Amino acid sequence: MTELTGRHVATLFVGGFSIIIAVNAALAVNAVRSFPGLEVPNSYVASQSFQARLEAQQALGWTATAGYEAGRLSVAISDADGRPVAPEDLSVHVGRPTEAKDDHDLALVDGAARIDLAPGSWRVDIAATAPDGTAFQKAIVLTVPR
Repeated sequence: MTELTGRHVATLFVGGFSIIIAVNAALAVNAVRSFPGLEVPNSYVASQSFQARLEAQQALGWTATAGYEAGRLSVAISDADGRPVAPEDLSVHVGRPTEAKDDHDLALVDGAARIDLAPGSWRVDIAATAPDGTAFQKAIVLTVPR
């Protein structure tokens, strides 16, 4: 058996910390690479009108739902009485909550679009405008079973 010398201890010390640094660097690179980006360009500016936009959207009384079955994503918007709403303009964006590579902008026909979604979590972002110009936004997390 060899004697434990200062050189052995230094090698173990440097080797151990090299592994820790390499793993941290790999995790940091993957975290930055998979980050889809910011929600808004300037969060401070967006926060200044958030409450007014929230109250205007709540005054509409609209609710939005999304469902997925057999390659068909359906989106429905209804008013406070449960009647279907036909907004001025409607955009639907679907993607993974954690990365942007699977993102799709959809054109709905009769409230639905054909799309193949892999099993797992998906985020459906709905943006519409009421006839009076009020903006409506809703993010729905949808789980596609295996």
